[in-house]
Amino acid sequence: MISETALLESPALRSSVLERTDVLDRVKALSLLPDGMHVTTAMVATYFEVAVKTLESVVEDHREELQASGYQVLTGTRLTLFKRASGIQSRSRSLALYPRRAVLNVAMLLRDSEVARQVRVYLLDMEYLARTQPVENPAPTDPAALDARIDQRITHILGKTVLPMFNALIETSSDHQRELIALRTGVQRIEKRLRQHHARLQRLESPREDRPLIGVMASMDAMNGREFEEHVAALLRRDGCTNVILRGGSRDRGIDITALTADGRTLVVQCKRFAPHLSITSPEIQKFVGAAKVLHSSEVALFVATCPFTRDAQNIAAESGITAVHRGLLEEWSAGAQLTVLQ
Repeated sequence: MISETALLESPALRSSVLERTDVLDRVKALSLLPDGMHVTTAMVATYFEVAVKTLESVVEDHREELQASGYQVLTGTRLTLFKRASGIQSRSRSLALYPRRAVLNVAMLLRDSEVARQVRVYLLDMEYLARTQPVENPAPTDPAALDARIDQRITHILGKTVLPMFNALIETSSDHQRELIALRTGVQRIEKRLRQHHARLQRLESPREDRPLIGVMASMDAMNGREFEEHVAALLRRDGCTNVILRGGSRDRGIDITALTADGRTLVVQCKRFAPHLSITSPEIQKFVGAAKVLHSSEVALFVATCPFTRDAQNIAAESGITAVHRGLLEEWSAGAQLTVLQ
């Protein structure tokens, strides 16, 4: 199992996982330049929520490695052609460009960025799944298996053959650069959709038990809503709750789980599986307060989410007797710690 420390310290390990650039979009959206392939230093710094100087320091310390993953600085004629082809307006005499591989490489070098840490968590979890997935030889008549194999083959061809061909044509052509860039962008969209489809198939078919701690939140982020509710229900049972009932659905009246605590108090739970860059807001807490206290007259109420809570939401929860189980607390709970309110 690759550890985060090993990833931070080993150039060889970092190089071995550079193809998994889809993990970047799992954490937050990565905005690209109009060419559909690159980002600037400022854009990378914004993505990782660090200062530009911090990023420049990383580049200075690891320039050769980043160049191997596609980092480059354009000047002179190359910069002029790139600006003309991509429509970028800039008076700078040089422009540093990062493809997605180089951005992922940066994520494995930045030690003090929470966004980079989360990218590493996803990356390690995907590597764990890939290494522990049972090797099977499904029958050719299995539609899901055929879809996955076809997706992988097409994605490989697009990424290793078609896109490099477009890049070479764009570099050498002066008359049709805009048309070629537009075609390349279309191919990249297809490649991205195929990667997303293959990732969804992997999530549906992969085992979810006995994950290492570093993959706890990544595995929850890969769950659908019902799986997440079942996970929370399992945590309640582990901590001594009884009569645990899943009520999620169109008629749940704002409550996903009901139960009794180990000492007999009535308990209700709302579960929200949101992306980690989103937040639970005060209106959602206010709605839950009505359901928990008015409709169900609960003694204990948990609002469990895979994301943070806004300050207003936390204040309203505290004032209303709601226990806000935010992303960090959920990770600790899933790893074995008990919630104070259940003790």
